[in-house]
Amino acid sequence: MIQSCGAPPGWAPAWDDVDVFYWLVKATLGTFLRIVFRPRSQGVKNVPRRGPVILAGNHLSFSDHFFGPLPLPRKVIFLGKAEYFTGHGVKGLISKAFMAGVGVIPIDRGGGEASERALTTGLRVLAKGRVLGIYPEGTRSPDGRLYRGKTGVARLAIESGAPVVPCAMINTFEFQRPGTLWPNTKVKPEARFGKPLDFSRYKGQGADRQLLRTVTDEIMQAIAGLSGQEYVDIDARKAKAQLAEGGGQADQNRTRE
Repeated sequence: MIQSCGAPPGWAPAWDDVDVFYWLVKATLGTFLRIVFRPRSQGVKNVPRRGPVILAGNHLSFSDHFFGPLPLPRKVIFLGKAEYFTGHGVKGLISKAFMAGVGVIPIDRGGGEASERALTTGLRVLAKGRVLGIYPEGTRSPDGRLYRGKTGVARLAIESGAPVVPCAMINTFEFQRPGTLWPNTKVKPEARFGKPLDFSRYKGQGADRQLLRTVTDEIMQAIAGLSGQEYVDIDARKAKAQLAEGGGQADQNRTRE
């Protein structure tokens, strides 16, 4: 059932989700977004009302940060790139304050030890019974297609035991294309939430690389099923590089690992 973005009747923030600035921003900015852009949502009740949850979604636009959590009555904490917090001047201060206020935790995306620190941070969020938002592709899609997920989402699910709720952002690529500032007001963004995926049966097997890939692929296929996107089995960053070189679509066969 499609509905306008808003909490289902009778739902209110849980005490463990209370954060004055977060809910103030959601009440003010959220109201503005609903009135102006009339976003829609499906499957909100698939997101567990209590306990740790991993919200794994596709990433098409910067606006995903707003329209994904908008219909949910729980605070969603995202792991975001550190660059959001390192700007200078007034703009940098505003960006840092806003991102911190709406629940974004800065992470270094350099890989190696940085990836381990990001994983530890995510597990800490889940251990507190919160909702952790993550984009398994690791970056925004360069062309609207769905790209191979990184296995960090599988490690988080297996090591925490938290259910994974697939989330599909619809129309946000057309709503705000990469590199553009102003949204296309003719397009209605939509967020779809699928049924929770349970990987608790794999507890203690977080070091099994083949299992991590299998679990990640299952999550990505669930997202694809919701979004209807074409799935491309290559890394999104490599796809961006290919597009920059050739100007066309990324070649799936060229960089298959």
